[in-house]
Amino acid sequence: MRKKAVLPALAVACAALLAAPLTSPAVAMTKVEAAVQAPSTFTHPGVGVSRAQLDFVRAKVQAGAQPWTTAFNQAKNSTYGSLSRTPKPRAVVECGSYSNPDYGCRDERGDAIAAYTDAVLWYITRDDRYAQKAIQLMDAWSATIRDHTNSNAPLQTAWAGSSWPKAAEIIRHVYGNWPNSGRFGTMLRNVYLPEIINGSNSNGNWELSMTEAIQGIGVFLDDPAVYDKAIALYRVRVPAFVYLESDGPLPKTKPSQNLNTREKIVAYWQGQSTFVNGLTQETCRDFVHTGYGISAISHVLETSRIQGVDLYPEFGERLRHALGFQSRWERNLEPVPSWLCKGTLKRGLGPITEVGYNALHTRQGISMTNTQALTESRRPAGTNNLFVAWETLTHAENPS
Repeated sequence: MRKKAVLPALAVACAALLAAPLTSPAVAMTKVEAAVQAPSTFTHPGVGVSRAQLDFVRAKVQAGAQPWTTAFNQAKNSTYGSLSRTPKPRAVVECGSYSNPDYGCRDERGDAIAAYTDAVLWYITRDDRYAQKAIQLMDAWSATIRDHTNSNAPLQTAWAGSSWPKAAEIIRHVYGNWPNSGRFGTMLRNVYLPEIINGSNSNGNWELSMTEAIQGIGVFLDDPAVYDKAIALYRVRVPAFVYLESDGPLPKTKPSQNLNTREKIVAYWQGQSTFVNGLTQETCRDFVHTGYGISAISHVLETSRIQGVDLYPEFGERLRHALGFQSRWERNLEPVPSWLCKGTLKRGLGPITEVGYNALHTRQGISMTNTQALTESRRPAGTNNLFVAWETLTHAENPS
């Protein structure tokens, strides 16, 4: 087992990141704006969904309204909503590339999604069995896990670390009666954060998932420094993942990657040399990984809004174009032009459009033709079995 240090002073690290000079050529990002500070008092529950959003969903399900009722039954009847589920914690979760080897990888992600599923089901039904099942799952892991290892350890940690706080927020701050909540927080701080806190220079979906997990953990721990580190990473990575024509002829970059020539940028963007609004760094890799990044972008925006700092004015346009561009080609209604990924796309965007579509269309009234058509055609959105779950239930047409 690798020995990991307890987290350094994150406020110092965050300040250092923001102060670092961006000296790459014109393709690099301009100086990052000052970080949005964490709220003086965190809102709970406040990761991914708010109490008002959950109240809206509960009322819809109680009324038998659609699509929420079908989505509720989808979650309830899934393996993640099963009251007979047995937690499978491990002291060391070892995940290689594409979870090969898989020593606890699917078990950890599955139990984290199950805890969140149970927490949401409890909120809607007020059946205490679901809350107790969520607590059982969270307690089993917090009593056992000590480390993540092998090449996919950072991503595995990010995925599971994105789901755990969503469950924990609902149970701790609404259900209550969770004696081991402190131990669970210690697990997040000492096992999860050290693996993800410094981000990643890999493909963008890695670091975006990390920022989601860091932010959620920061909220649960009521830790402003952790929260601010997530936003600092996010501010650099989102513009380096989703291209807008206003960026100039080439995409923005993350300075530490040293993508200081056109050739390096094109290679990093999977060989794509024509850049248009909404193209992402992984579009030409496949839509599956692209979807991971878009989903994390939307999740961070939602949690930030719940915490009282609306980042949609800063990042909403990138999210809108990313959703619209990928949705257009995911629908597969027209030939792929030769300039886009050499005329070949690997589709499979996943159940990731509801949160961003609801934020931009339902709440802000923005027309999103392709995203709307794709989203509505695939309801109820289920889970990707990694870190996305039941977003038709929680976010469809949710104005709260």
